[in-house]
Amino acid sequence: MDEAIARYPSDHRRSAAMPLLHLWQEHFGFISDEAVPWIAEKLGLQPINIFELVTFYPMFRQKPAGKTHIRVCRTLSCAMAGGFELMENLCASLKIQRPPDGDGMHNPITVSADGNYSVEFVECLASCGTAPVCMIGEQLHEQVNPSSIGDVLRNQTSNIKHQTAPHPLEHRLIYKSIGRTDWTTDIDCYLRDSGYEQLKQALTMSRSDIVNKVKNSGLRGRGGAGFSCGLKWSFIKPDEKRPVYLICNADESEPGTFKDRYIIHEDPHQLLEGILISCYALNARTAYIYIRGEFPEGAKVLERAIEEARQHNFLGKNILGSGFDVEVYVHRGAGAYICGEETGLIESLEGKRGYPRIKPPYFPAVLGLYMCPTIVNNVETLCAVKHIIDMGGAEYARLGRPNNTGTRILCVSGDVQRPGYFELEVGAATMGQLIYEMAGGLRPGRKLKAIIPGGSSAKVLRADERFKLKVKQPDGSVIEQEMSINDIPMDFDSLAAAGSMAGSGGVIVLDDSRDMVWVLNNINEFYAHESCGQCTPCREGSLWMQKITDRMLHGGGVVEDPHTLKTIGDNIAGRTICAFGEACAWPTQSFVEKFPEEFAARAQKPVPPPLPPEYTPEELIEEESIPTVPLAHDPGWEKAGAAGTV
Repeated sequence: MDEAIARYPSDHRRSAAMPLLHLWQEHFGFISDEAVPWIAEKLGLQPINIFELVTFYPMFRQKPAGKTHIRVCRTLSCAMAGGFELMENLCASLKIQRPPDGDGMHNPITVSADGNYSVEFVECLASCGTAPVCMIGEQLHEQVNPSSIGDVLRNQTSNIKHQTAPHPLEHRLIYKSIGRTDWTTDIDCYLRDSGYEQLKQALTMSRSDIVNKVKNSGLRGRGGAGFSCGLKWSFIKPDEKRPVYLICNADESEPGTFKDRYIIHEDPHQLLEGILISCYALNARTAYIYIRGEFPEGAKVLERAIEEARQHNFLGKNILGSGFDVEVYVHRGAGAYICGEETGLIESLEGKRGYPRIKPPYFPAVLGLYMCPTIVNNVETLCAVKHIIDMGGAEYARLGRPNNTGTRILCVSGDVQRPGYFELEVGAATMGQLIYEMAGGLRPGRKLKAIIPGGSSAKVLRADERFKLKVKQPDGSVIEQEMSINDIPMDFDSLAAAGSMAGSGGVIVLDDSRDMVWVLNNINEFYAHESCGQCTPCREGSLWMQKITDRMLHGGGVVEDPHTLKTIGDNIAGRTICAFGEACAWPTQSFVEKFPEEFAARAQKPVPPPLPPEYTPEELIEEESIPTVPLAHDPGWEKAGAAGTV
């Protein structure tokens, strides 16, 4: 515990609260009543400072789990592949009685009568391409057969699947070593492949030269927002007197996205080299890798890589005789999607709930970690820095398209025959090439219905839509061109022009067997669970949307529900502190708009009278018909109708 505390500044011991909670739970199995005051005293805090973390982060348990704890992913790609069936069969096999409303819900953790096993639904485990997945203890199991539960329970060692040969359309740069049979994660293997040569090169350059190279490369953030990396770096003043921090955002939690996990698990030194180059460029003497709690093996891999790099003097004091000191630490999250938002991550790293900060004034480059200048970059973004130093900014910018440079790792999951990851030059392939050539197309006899192109928060695109995009011609002129969904280039600007976004690169494919109300309900459950609760529109609205789609699925939809859903979404987007408001509103807004016929078919019952006693959701579902009553007077709300009834 003292070692964990020492990773943070002495006047910011609160940052060690989550590491200590992890250590306590790993030792005792849960966070007991004694843990809270003991850890608080250890860190010089009040018990409430620790208790607020236990009640906020889903991974911290206040009651014991079974001797073997099983976490089943319930988010969209896994649900489509049989995640709910997997949970049902697990419970039947282990004789565990889940509560009747347990479909897709998280709490409580359910323990078998003998205490040997416990199960719970969890949110995305970042392995959507090998769905359905579950974790048994700390081991990830991929492509689990819901009908072969006995095999899973007997073999509790991890069975992570690897893709090997890249597709001809790919341009592997960051992923060039991923899946190689002759590749290992140790530093000797990395050094044999010219590892850390770019760090050596960077240490001979001026800091401004490195920043300018990254600027000239046109590199945009790969975490979701797509902001210019070089421009973000330039916000740090060269003569900054306060400590500068670099944070690697490895909290990969967006449903449909699983690119960073492979880098962390299979090529940790590439990430570490990118971090060290970035630290030198920014004059940051401390870097933290904020890794999601569901990556316990990934955290161990990174810890080993850091120690190996330290032994070779790539980090620590006076690295490679350059006079530059730098330390890198791993900090584990605890199951909160909101900590992928950079200021929520910073709050979490400071040992608090992951409540995003309002911007302005709290732009991380000005007032970040410990109110010091801080740069937060995604795993893939930091890996790209190494290749920019190797190639040069101008050469890197030749990859891809103008304003969409370099390579991008796209993750394809859902209703395709070969789901997986593909690294290609940004915009070098169209949506149709990605789905039909690289991911093997849809299952036999099925047709494309819709695509979510940038993780679950991206607006859905309907397969039969026509899109008008501005296309640059060889002579430099720009014309407006109409195209189908298959012709949309997979780059930031084209997807934005089509009405969605490139986001985190998670492409979820939906075929014509999918019920769009069911799909939206699964997404709504995710966002209702993951809202941090700080802003009222998001805290209340995300839950309202989930309750409505849940009721519609069970036969209790009323005619006003589609309009109500859209209205709620409209009143969340743009009215919250962080972009989570848009993330939870955009799916509802787009699904209801793009598939009105499906939502109308699930919303057939008349609106119940606005008089007590009000109908409960259960009554709306159970009642075959809802009686309407004449209104005593005009209540002044929307369109009661000429007949005076609702």
